[in-house]
Amino acid sequence: MTIGIFKIVAALAVPFVLGSCVAATDYASTDAGFTNVSFKTSEATGKQTVWVQNRAEAQAASARVKQLMARKTIDVETAVQVALLNNKGLQAAYADLGDSAADAWQSTMLVNPTVGIGLTGIGTPGLEAYKTIEGVIATNILALATHKRNVEIADANFRKAQLAAALRTLQVAADTRRAWISAVAAWETVAQLGQAQSAADAASELAQKLGEAGSLTKGGQAREHVFYAELTGQTAKARLDARLAKEELTRLMGLWGADLDYQIANRLPQLPKVLIKQDMIEAEALQRRVDLQMAKLDLEATAKSLKLTEATRYVTDLEILSGFETERELEDGEKHKQTTGNVELEFVIPIFDTGKARMRKSELAYMRAANLLAEKAVNVRSGARSAYQAYRSNYDIARHYRNSVVPLRTKIEEESLLTYNGMITNTFELLADSREKINSILLAVNAKRDFWLAEANLAPAIYGGGAGAASGETEVAATAESGGGH
Repeated sequence: MTIGIFKIVAALAVPFVLGSCVAATDYASTDAGFTNVSFKTSEATGKQTVWVQNRAEAQAASARVKQLMARKTIDVETAVQVALLNNKGLQAAYADLGDSAADAWQSTMLVNPTVGIGLTGIGTPGLEAYKTIEGVIATNILALATHKRNVEIADANFRKAQLAAALRTLQVAADTRRAWISAVAAWETVAQLGQAQSAADAASELAQKLGEAGSLTKGGQAREHVFYAELTGQTAKARLDARLAKEELTRLMGLWGADLDYQIANRLPQLPKVLIKQDMIEAEALQRRVDLQMAKLDLEATAKSLKLTEATRYVTDLEILSGFETERELEDGEKHKQTTGNVELEFVIPIFDTGKARMRKSELAYMRAANLLAEKAVNVRSGARSAYQAYRSNYDIARHYRNSVVPLRTKIEEESLLTYNGMITNTFELLADSREKINSILLAVNAKRDFWLAEANLAPAIYGGGAGAASGETEVAATAESGGGH
């Protein structure tokens, strides 16, 4: 009889043992989900990213970074690759992915049955050890019934975690690209200010000599001196801003110590001859934007949660208890033993809580997710259009400064110099023309910087990664030693 009872108990427990292995292999890998992250990000950036989880992988990544940093001057593509290999915040995001995989793995395992054993009549005269032994196994039937939906919700969250890791990777890549552009533009501005300061220094000395000869009033001398003084302050501020811009790039690349001794270019690349055509940028963004895919998964997970709430609205706890009882008695000098089995069902009666409040919260959560998805789609379309408009317009503006404004200012300065040599133009007009040329060159540098930042924002507009480029109207003050990298 006892053997039969144990067979019943074992049969009830089998589904719970086997259920723990269902789909577990999808989440148990140490790099679960990272292949999808790597594929999505390499498609958008053309760069490799790694998930460092042990010392060997850390050493390999460090060696790769040192190899890249060994180049004399770091270009934008190298900077982005170093950031994807070396940024520690990115590794933390990948750890979050692993945590989500572990949660999904845990969801595939059913609730462990509860085993209880009791003894009564211990020390009863005439019996060796006990009078009655009872055993029970309690299993949660509701957990079994809702297991599939719980796994589906966990899987949706796991897929969302993959997208979140991919989005973080795209953000690091985009931020690094923008930081490199801003730093190089800052040092280019520094170089231009350095040249302007040399010219202003010469003008200040000339003004002093003219004053000593009586050809220039004290007011005229002061005007040239203050221009040189102001330019000196502007150059110092620009040099500070350029160093801070480079430091921002250093942070994104995760560099410190000896690795800080690297250089970047002093000048941004020239404007491209051919522009990128994105006639279908809205459709491409709707198809590829990672954050939009995350919003879709939010809606999917919320829908599954709503169905789960509906399924458990009236019954929130349901357990089956199966067991046996063996009783021994001493009768007429003989020992008798009897074993009986028992099965109990326990559940909560929804007298007070009918589940309406939980259903309402689930319905509202679904409506919220649906509206957020719709809003995200509208914003993605608008962002894509804005990014391309900024790209085209900033190109036209930068080309206008390059082809029209700066050449005209240069021509004016050259003509002023010719007429000055011919004693037609006075010194003040020549110096004023030189100052105007300096301002035009600085505006041209800023316009070129704004174009390259707009170009860097095209990929985030399509794939995700943030639109946080600097505004085209803000000036990057920067300064520098003339010559060489920084």
